[in-house]
Order: sequence, then structure tokens, then C-alpha cells
Amino acid sequence: MNIAILSRGEALYSTRSLYKAGKDRNHTVEILDPSYFNLSIEKGKSLLHFEGEKIDFFDAIIPRIGASNTNFGANVVRQFEAMGVFTVVSSEGILNSRNKWTCFQILAKNQIPVPKTLYASFFEYEEQLASFGGKPVIIKLLEGTHGEGVILTESIQNAMATIETLSTAGVKFLLQEYIEEAKGSDIRAIIVDGVVVAAMKRNSKCGEFRSNLHRGGTSEKIQLSIDEEKVAIKAARAMGLGFCGVDILQSKEGPLVLEINSTPGLEGIETTSGKSVSKSVIGYIERNRIK
Repeated sequence: MNIAILSRGEALYSTRSLYKAGKDRNHTVEILDPSYFNLSIEKGKSLLHFEGEKIDFFDAIIPRIGASNTNFGANVVRQFEAMGVFTVVSSEGILNSRNKWTCFQILAKNQIPVPKTLYASFFEYEEQLASFGGKPVIIKLLEGTHGEGVILTESIQNAMATIETLSTAGVKFLLQEYIEEAKGSDIRAIIVDGVVVAAMKRNSKCGEFRSNLHRGGTSEKIQLSIDEEKVAIKAARAMGLGFCGVDILQSKEGPLVLEINSTPGLEGIETTSGKSVSKSVIGYIERNRIK
């Protein structure tokens, strides 16, 4: 098969891992920067060109769309979809997962538990903050990845100061309860084709509440509970993502979905779990494209 990895980072671990897994299965694999595509619709047909070459020979794509290129990247994926090319991550899933409020709305519609969250754009902020009962509150930018744009406020005064700054700058954000019992840890589960293929627990470093590995967090292999596995699989299905990372908090009320990542990094999860997520992704493509 001909497989395209849509990535702006050819040297990144995740891209190289997926490339190797495809080549090991004797597929033709190319890495293409999605920002260099030209999209057109002519005579009722969706067409794609990459650096002047017409692209109509791929059987499947693996989108690795970065946050800075979400809208155009999703449109490239949608163009492939219109051409009948199989994708492990849908364009709709990319867009819905990148907008945190949209993501939470979809999860809530499907009765998937998430932390209490408020869309704070034009609220009476003090009243909304009071609804958290004086506990610490997380302020999150509406769009952001890798723990960026996430602020922990210890008091209403601190929260108000941050809210006023963001509001003045016209930045949209969410208010979310801080799950203290999680103790700065979360679970990352990787879903491929409706199955959890790898999982790890991430622990934040001292003095940091975000558990992202690139922020100094550590990771350990973990066996998900039955409830955690069910929630992760259900969340991926609700978002329409055949391949994604689901971040889960362990709370007194049970597992809570914190975030869905349509372009999960593979280095940490493959190294920690000892499992090749990339092989699972290639297998997913094979099951859907090889007759």
C-alpha cells in the first residue's frame, strides 16, 4: 500500500516510528508536510497537489497535524477523505478535539464523565468562581496542547486577576475544577481501532501540577482498571477518532476524561509501555484497506 504520513516534523520520534513500522510491513511510506499542499475543486472533484505534483495514489494517510496548523491541516485531511482515502484520524475528530469546549460537549452528550467545566467568556465571573466552593480552579485556554495555556489558581482573587487579563486580551478560556486527589498525575491511554493498545501513568515533577513529560514529568507503565478502559474507548468512539490519546484523571468519583489528543506523541508511551503503537496503527490501516 501507499501510505502518507502528514507531518511537519520529519525528524520527530513519532513520525520516524510510524514510518519505520510501515516500511517494516513492506508498504510504500512518504512523509509530507501538510502546509505544502494545494487544494482545489474542479468539475465537482476534490483535487490535491503537493509541490506541483498531483496526489491521487495514496491508499491511506496518518495525520500528524500540529496545533499551529489545525484548520488548514484538517482541510487537507478532509480533501483526502473526499477522494476516498482512508485516514486513521478524521478531519472532524481533529477539529473537535482541538476545541476543548466542543470536546467536552461531545463527551457530555455521550455521558462520559469529565471534571466540572464552565465556558468562561461572558459570565459574571465571581458568581461562577463561587460555584467551585472556594477550591482551587484551573483556567484553560480554549485551544492548547501539551499543557500550554493551563493555569492553576489557588484563590478567587488570583483567578479574577487572571480572568481579567485574559478577558482584556480577548482570549477565550474555560474554568475547570482541580481534582486534588489526582495529586498531579494522570493516565494516558492510546486507542487504536477501538482498543487500548498502550497506557502509562504520568506524574508531575515537584512544584508542578501538569504531568506532561516534556515539562519534567515522569511516567510508569500501568494496567488500566475495567472502568478506565471502558471510559477511554467510549471517549475515542464519541470523538470519531480511530487513533488518539485519551487523558484520564483518577478521582473519588471514578475516572474523569481530561483531554483527547488526536496527534498523541509516541516516544513516551512506546518507551514506557514497551509496546509499539506504530505497529498497531499500521495494522489498523491494513485491516481497512487490504481486501
